[in-house]
Amino acid sequence: MFFQKKSGGVEWLLVCLGNPGKEYANTRHNIGFLAADALEKRTGVKFNKLKYRALTGEVTLGGQRVLVVKPQTYMNLSGEAVKLAGGFYKIPPERILVLYDDVSLPLGKLRIRASGSAGGHNGIKNIIAHLGTDAFPRIKVGVGAPEGADRDLVDWVIGNFSQAQRK
Repeated sequence: MFFQKKSGGVEWLLVCLGNPGKEYANTRHNIGFLAADALEKRTGVKFNKLKYRALTGEVTLGGQRVLVVKPQTYMNLSGEAVKLAGGFYKIPPERILVLYDDVSLPLGKLRIRASGSAGGHNGIKNIIAHLGTDAFPRIKVGVGAPEGADRDLVDWVIGNFSQAQRK
C-alpha cells in the first residue's frame, strides 16, 4: 500500500509527535509539535488542516514537497495518522521522517537514525505497528531525564520545560 508514490504529489511526510490539548502544549513529550510550530513560523505555512486524524500542512523543504503531520490522537496512537496520510499519498516508510522526544539524550541533543527499535517510546511503537516496519527515519530530540532513580518518567515527559530549558 505504501510503495508507489503518486507523481507530482507529496514526496515526504514529516511526522511531528505530541499530544493534543492545551494541557500538553509546552511539555517535553510535545517536542515534535513545538518543532512543527517553529517550522510554521519560519515558513509562514499553517499546519491547520484536519486530515488523516492530524493537523497538516504542505511545505517545500530542500526542493521536496513535504506534508507536515501533527497527529491529533494521543501519542500512543500516532501510527493511525501516519498510516492514513502515508497510505493516501503512497509514501514509502523510508520517506516518513518522525520527530519526537527522547529521555535517553541530554536536553537539546539530536540523534538521527534511518531505522531502529522504538526504544520504549509508545508513539514509535504504534507507528511501527501500523507501518509493519521499523525502517523509517527519525529525529530524536533530547529532553533529558529526571534526576534520581525514583523519578517517574511519565511525569517527566508530560512536565513543562523551564524557561531556561525552552531556550
